[in-house]
Amino acid sequence: MASPAARATAPVSARLVPLAVLLLAAHPARGETGLLRDVVFTDYTPLSSNLELARRLLTPLAAATLPERVAGSGKRLAEQPIELSEERFIVYVPAAPPRQGYGLLAFVPPWPEASLPPRWAATLDRQGVIFVSAARSGNDASVLARREPLALLAAHNLMQRYPVDPERVYVGGFSGGARVAMRLALGYPDLFRGAILNAGSDPIGGAEIPLPPRDLFMRFQSSTRIVYVTGERDDPHVSDDSVSMQSMRHWCVFGLESFTTPFVGHTVADGAALSRALEALRARTPTDPDKLARCRSTIESELAKSFQRVEAFIAGGRGAETEKLLHQLDARFGGLAAPRSLELARKYFTSSPP
Repeated sequence: MASPAARATAPVSARLVPLAVLLLAAHPARGETGLLRDVVFTDYTPLSSNLELARRLLTPLAAATLPERVAGSGKRLAEQPIELSEERFIVYVPAAPPRQGYGLLAFVPPWPEASLPPRWAATLDRQGVIFVSAARSGNDASVLARREPLALLAAHNLMQRYPVDPERVYVGGFSGGARVAMRLALGYPDLFRGAILNAGSDPIGGAEIPLPPRDLFMRFQSSTRIVYVTGERDDPHVSDDSVSMQSMRHWCVFGLESFTTPFVGHTVADGAALSRALEALRARTPTDPDKLARCRSTIESELAKSFQRVEAFIAGGRGAETEKLLHQLDARFGGLAAPRSLELARKYFTSSPP
């Protein structure tokens, strides 16, 4: 995973400007609808800052050492990883918002161009959902320095410009983009209320996809809905979905829905599958509080035992084993273990010989 860009950016006022209009030095109507290409956003949000991305999407130990690691490379950690004036997006806005406001789908693609998948427009119209996707956000782009902040900035700018229902703000993606969408849903449950994972998913709770800070993860457990959509003939990704859902349930995430598209391999969902996924996101059912409490209690017991082992290793002067165990705890429990995991790390590295 690449580190966030070390380039400084300066927030400016919110504006959404199609490139062709920008070249004519004119501004579009604020409520412009339909398919908008080469859109430029200009409004930044603290949610997309380098430090906030690290806090939510890296393990606590990795986030804590990020500024030092960047400084060690001779660079400066900028406030934001993206220079928005250089980025282009595609946006589709249905003609009329629903009474409660538009839904919004920030889509992470596996391909480099900004495009609307075939036959999605009619579904977006019926569901009253705005679609946005960034250019240069495909599988070859950095996840942390580009793909994740681009999706966050796109959602933020559209919510500033259009009447969007905050309860219907979703993130989605296809293939490798779905894996990024899952990370964003996990780290930003206060922004994204659900995710559409189209033929791409991973297990959570590890160094690659660590758990976010405790308050955010508890919100993810209790209120986020995840919909898995994969082609019936896409065997590897159907299997990945099964592993991912098993991981979710282990970590007390029960708001899951999964379905396969008949006779389809590894291809982007069609309009009907998108419609079914959006309907599943709207049909949010509350998580059983007793079931959630029992599951959380099991995890807390496992975490407490891990803490006890680390403290025993520190007390016993077992240097190499202590360091290994600290990193294992950090990777497995992520933000659930902080700040105590960071306190133990400071205690160990302070008391251990250089």
